[in-house]
Amino acid sequence: MSVKPASPAGQASPVSARHAGIFIDTLTVSGRALRSIPRDPETVIPAILFPAFFFAVNIGAFQDLFQQPGFDFKAFQVPVAIIFAVTGISRAMTLVLDIQGGYFDRLGMTPVARFALLLGLMVADFALVVALTIPVLALGFAVGVRFESGLLGMLVFILISGAWGLAFAGFPYFIALKTGNPSAVNLSFIIFMPFVFLAPVFIPREAMTSWLATIVVFNPVTYLLDALRSLIMDGWDWGVIIRGVLAVAGVGAFSFSLSLWAFRGRVTRR
Repeated sequence: MSVKPASPAGQASPVSARHAGIFIDTLTVSGRALRSIPRDPETVIPAILFPAFFFAVNIGAFQDLFQQPGFDFKAFQVPVAIIFAVTGISRAMTLVLDIQGGYFDRLGMTPVARFALLLGLMVADFALVVALTIPVLALGFAVGVRFESGLLGMLVFILISGAWGLAFAGFPYFIALKTGNPSAVNLSFIIFMPFVFLAPVFIPREAMTSWLATIVVFNPVTYLLDALRSLIMDGWDWGVIIRGVLAVAGVGAFSFSLSLWAFRGRVTRR
């Protein structure tokens, strides 16, 4: 039987930090990210005010043009406002500032699970974008919008919207990890412009013609909007809802693959 040699007299035994596990590490990182949100109101307030302004302007400008039996233009526009509220909201700017300040490298020297450094931020993002859907929905209720799918449908609506916000967040994280440049992260919202303005935002998909009618078929936001509008205006149309969920999952798979690739490169270079 072997005996472990004792430490020399007067010399302290080496002590190493114990791994807490990825679950605890993720909660710790997400908690820090959530606590930083009140210190950055400029990232949250526009996400509420701009969709509300966009919603009000669209209703005022176009509602009279869509006076058709059984068609509620206000309900048609609520998902658009929601998408504007949750898209591009992420803690990617916090991440890039941590990279610039060296805090990200110092975290890498601790026993924290490496993947938790990114996953924790995404958990915080999901909580934030879900919260951002509430004031926009409240505005919709204030003007008379109601869910044909009921309370459960509203919950599914919020979850799908939050999933889209998280799926798109992979792009600014990729840019933050790849470049370490705050200006580049701020410009990541430009990626969203082709998604939204080449989708049935102002008029129903059936009313589109020419080349735009072809492009919207390949735009994942088209199926996202269809699913959200179905929950409000039609009820439980599972085919439409599943297509919307798959579209969100496809964008998320692509954006997360990019961000994880950049994350591995950033950790390897450290």
